[in-house]
Amino acid sequence: MANRDQFQSRLGFILAAAGSAVGLGNIWKFPFEVGAGGGAAFLITYLFFAFVLCFPVMVAELAIGRKTQLNPVGAMKSLGHPRWAALGYMGLASGILTLSFYTIIAGWAFGYFIEILLGNFEMGQHFGEFTQDWIKVGLFSMMFMVGTAFVVSRGIAGGIERAAKILMPALLLFVIGLVFYALTLPHAMEGIKYYLQPDFSKITGEVIYKALGQAFFSLTLGMGALITYGSYVSRKTNIVRAAAIITLMDVSIAFLAGLMMFPFVAYITQGDLVAMKEVSGGPGFIFITLPGVFESFGHTLGIVVGAAFFLLLSFAAFTSTISVLEVPTAFMVDEMKVARKKATWMVASVTYLIGIPSMLSTGTVEFFTNFITLPGPGTLNFMSFVGLVANDTFLPLGGFLISLFTAYVWRKSNFMEEIAVGAENSNILPFYVSIGISYICPIVLGLITLVTIFNNFFGIDISGGMF
Repeated sequence: MANRDQFQSRLGFILAAAGSAVGLGNIWKFPFEVGAGGGAAFLITYLFFAFVLCFPVMVAELAIGRKTQLNPVGAMKSLGHPRWAALGYMGLASGILTLSFYTIIAGWAFGYFIEILLGNFEMGQHFGEFTQDWIKVGLFSMMFMVGTAFVVSRGIAGGIERAAKILMPALLLFVIGLVFYALTLPHAMEGIKYYLQPDFSKITGEVIYKALGQAFFSLTLGMGALITYGSYVSRKTNIVRAAAIITLMDVSIAFLAGLMMFPFVAYITQGDLVAMKEVSGGPGFIFITLPGVFESFGHTLGIVVGAAFFLLLSFAAFTSTISVLEVPTAFMVDEMKVARKKATWMVASVTYLIGIPSMLSTGTVEFFTNFITLPGPGTLNFMSFVGLVANDTFLPLGGFLISLFTAYVWRKSNFMEEIAVGAENSNILPFYVSIGISYICPIVLGLITLVTIFNNFFGIDISGGMF
């Protein structure tokens, strides 16, 4: 592995890993989870879980990757535990399935960027028609996948690191710029108050469950992406400190997204608290409501702000799709000895084809639109079902298994020895990581996995109604 490609700087690695964590969920999902969960009360809960639960798992993934200099499957074999390669294969499956529908949603965002740039503010009134236009969505998604594959095919230093150094600062500038503009809107302060004023009466078991899930999923843990990125990290890097910075960057951008979104909500509702509570997040608000809001700013200003917003969404998606595509690409390069460029385009092509049913599941084809009925969530379309399996189920299960593997199979002593490499001075963080990976993460993630599986697939609430 002496000739293995590496990140050329700590900054490049941190920006790339942070880009892996920052995604569409940070921009549209997080702010509304905060609003529905008691404002600052949810925010505090989310931050607590991000650093208490997610941080140790992130360090474990990075340590495994750096120690072995291999992809998730090869890493388990290299550490002398070939049976645990199944964990790596599950991560590969999760990544491919996630990428297959994530590029569809990214295609929506990129398509809206193009349409708003052309002054078509009517898109919000035709969102359903847009998602059912499989030719147009397919083209935008293909453009997105081609862009992702182009970056990954150029390697770590020349592709992923270089792209991260451009995309992440640009994404941050877009967020900050839109925050400043949003704060100038009428009733903006009512939105900020709604966003940040704590209401601890709303902290229920369900809110805690959502905060924990949001923290874990937003950091791209459990699918092997950070094991893969860790395999390209220099042994001079303090991975504990780097993980802390990555976590902080991810939650900071999510927090800034709330400062951007809630002034928009208050502007729409004229600061009416009841109306703000009724405004829903997710695709409905982003793709249906916001284009009309941008139009109300005036034609030219609306184009500038609206195009910037949807370009921001596209950038957020792009930084995530790059990291997810790298996981199966690294597997093919390491394990199957396929040249990087060939491996990248092969994986990208197959993943795009796997995503076609998701593309057709928003009303275009009845079979995929009403794909399956489960005891918990009821009838799901193909895209939602894939998300349930790949994200809601595989990711916490992957995090749980990584915790068990690190602490009790690879052994905590080996783990602590690895994270000590590159650490200039010992501090309390390694001690905390040791406790977290041994006890907190296995117990909490194990419970989350069980609750998720029993609730969704069997319709059995084993949490006693807490969640």
